[in-house]
Amino acid sequence: MQERSSVGDLANSLRSELNRYSPDEKLPSSRALVERFRVSPVTVSRALAQLAAEGLVVTRPGAGAFRARPRETPAAAGDTSWQEVALSADGAADVVPRTVDASGVTVSLAAPPPGVTEFNGGYLHPSLQPERAMAAALSRAGRRPGAWGRPPLDGLPELREWFARGIGDTVGAADVLIAAGGQSALTTALRALAPPGAPVLVESPTYPGMLAIARAAGLRPVPVPMDAEGVRPDLLADAFRATGARVFVCQPLFQNPTGAVLAPERRGEVLRIAREAGAFVVEDDFVRRLAHEDAGELPRPLAADDPDGVVVHVGSLTKATSPSFRVSALAARGPVLERLRAIQVVDTFFVPRPLQEAALELVGSPAWPRHLRALGAQLRVRRDAMVSALRLTLPELDLPHVPSGGYQLWARLPEGLDESALPAAGARAGVALTPGRPYFCAEPPAGHLRLSFAAVAGTGEITEGVRRLRAACDEVLRSKTPRSGR
Repeated sequence: MQERSSVGDLANSLRSELNRYSPDEKLPSSRALVERFRVSPVTVSRALAQLAAEGLVVTRPGAGAFRARPRETPAAAGDTSWQEVALSADGAADVVPRTVDASGVTVSLAAPPPGVTEFNGGYLHPSLQPERAMAAALSRAGRRPGAWGRPPLDGLPELREWFARGIGDTVGAADVLIAAGGQSALTTALRALAPPGAPVLVESPTYPGMLAIARAAGLRPVPVPMDAEGVRPDLLADAFRATGARVFVCQPLFQNPTGAVLAPERRGEVLRIAREAGAFVVEDDFVRRLAHEDAGELPRPLAADDPDGVVVHVGSLTKATSPSFRVSALAARGPVLERLRAIQVVDTFFVPRPLQEAALELVGSPAWPRHLRALGAQLRVRRDAMVSALRLTLPELDLPHVPSGGYQLWARLPEGLDESALPAAGARAGVALTPGRPYFCAEPPAGHLRLSFAAVAGTGEITEGVRRLRAACDEVLRSKTPRSGR
């Protein structure tokens, strides 16, 4: 972290001095900069590379670094209004829509401004990421023979085998495809399993990114209600009969957003119902590696109990590592695997080999189990801190379930607290919030918030964030209270 800071500091210093030099004039040598700023040659090299990427300097091998010539004034913007017609013509007849609503996804991807508590995040805070282990794995991977060559289209055999072992005995390496993150894998699965215009059954509430995938593919999400033990099998069977759907997408373990775990007695029921309907179950096993310290033994993936190829399994390393470590697996048995493979090859060719090699290095290192143990302990501490702070500061929020895995709490708002007004009030109070409405594909039964405890720096920020949330709630409530006349 110190090296990264030094690079930024040196780049800022050099940037502020560039006006001393004429265009094409040579800057001091790297050796002179090392001596003047008392930094390493690597820091100088990285700082100059940063300025070169900004177009401020030009580096010439063997000659040094020179101030770049000023950029020419950009031409005036043309008239792009014609695009409104081109993009919307005959849009009503599109089976697959050309306009995609990504708002439910971007709310958890966009980084909030500095100083704002990130209760809307969907990834680990940098302090929870295995940064040193990932950097070491990437460095080792880059030195592997053939690391920069073309990988097998299905993925590295050793990585496919590692994912298969994590699923269960019913799945082998030949049943696994390596994909570029869970979102990409889910996109491939839905495109392979349902034609445009078809219904697809989803848990209610469910992950907005999955709803966005379905709608972008021209599919019609149909909600199936959940309770504390996961999706309700009776309503799932009713939904299959009523819609004729051939796909059900679920998160049986630490579901997003509720944190629910599918009850043991329901697991077989879900598979039986889907099999009788001639349908697939897409199992999004996205946070298996985010189990909390007190989680106990986890249930096996649904795919492990599926000999008939009903389940298309999606597993990922991203949530337990970094948003940029986008390595996942698609697992399926039977003819559907060839369809999944064909769609993935057409869409992405393959996952870059250096990233696959780095994944192998990471999960095979002693640092990996250490990271998962430390992560489980930290997530438990943060979860407990958020639960305590909410119950003390906002007792009117209902927490129907406190999960033992994942990174969020699902809070039900009291009557009279306007969910739609909370994100803006939260921004004014200094806390970024995720409203519950995007998690429903039909009318929600009540207002909700999804509150992430993994995207913040620690328990102190959680406590402060809940205090800011209290202020935001009070502002919304005040705005709804009629003022008395004089």
